Amino acid sequence: MKPTLSRRDILKTLGATTAAIATPLMAEAHQAPLQLKGNIKHSVSRWCYGSIPMEEFCQACKDMGILSIELTGPKEWAVMKNYGLTSALGQPDAWPDKMGLTNCFNNPKNHDALVGLYEKLIPEAAAVGVTNLICFSGDRKGLPDYQGLLNCQKGLKRVMPIAEKHGVTLTMELLSSRDSHPDYQCDNVEWGAVLCEMVGSEKFKLLYDIFHMQSMSGDHIRNIRRYGQYISHYHTGGHPGRKEIDETQEIYYPAIIKAIVATGYKGYLGQEFIPTPKDKAGMLESLRKCVVLCDV
Repeated sequence: MKPTLSRRDILKTLGATTAAIATPLMAEAHQAPLQLKGNIKHSVSRWCYGSIPMEEFCQACKDMGILSIELTGPKEWAVMKNYGLTSALGQPDAWPDKMGLTNCFNNPKNHDALVGLYEKLIPEAAAVGVTNLICFSGDRKGLPDYQGLLNCQKGLKRVMPIAEKHGVTLTMELLSSRDSHPDYQCDNVEWGAVLCEMVGSEKFKLLYDIFHMQSMSGDHIRNIRRYGQYISHYHTGGHPGRKEIDETQEIYYPAIIKAIVATGYKGYLGQEFIPTPKDKAGMLESLRKCVVLCDV
């Protein structure tokens, strides 16, 4: 007669069966960390994944080997710190009234408020190891380009002493005035490089957004080689449409990232595309694939 299974035997059998079923499901949900080459430091813009709760997104980024969640402010830095993450490009929790991307350093009326903002934000950033903060030129609104340079220079020079004291770089973003941001003044790398020379501080540089500069002129590899000394940060994004940076768009990112690495750049590359999937798993898989594509 076959022995009767004890309660312990039944539980052991059930446990083994459950583990056998659960293991592939867990492996699917939590993929192995990416084996990244380390030639470029990976970051991601928070706003593209705003539907994913911050703590979940922090854990997902950490699991992928992403070191930074950018375009975040002091309130989010406190959460990110718990996951060992930094912000490669910080920003204030809130801009002064009616200021920000379209109304910024090229308008002298904004200078007092902007100086006050950065005098508070720069020490906060330095205290948690955030060494790059975003800034903008503002829209032209009829302002000639040379006058815009002079106005920006005047305001930025007021901020440079505290930036230099704390080792924090103000980084002005290059944006497309042909498409996404009509009338924006800092819309080409040549204008931005001239402003860097006029400000005359290593703590003022440019954010070269590859998506935006594709809209303006392309010629990325030549621009990176020629103006790399003025660039403190890079953004990705498929063009047109700012979707995934894959075969569906017109930019070949591996060659561009190799050119960036060849300049000796030691900063971060921020993924700033809008994922096509709208479910959390699909969004994170898109991010994972694009990180791998850029890990040259």
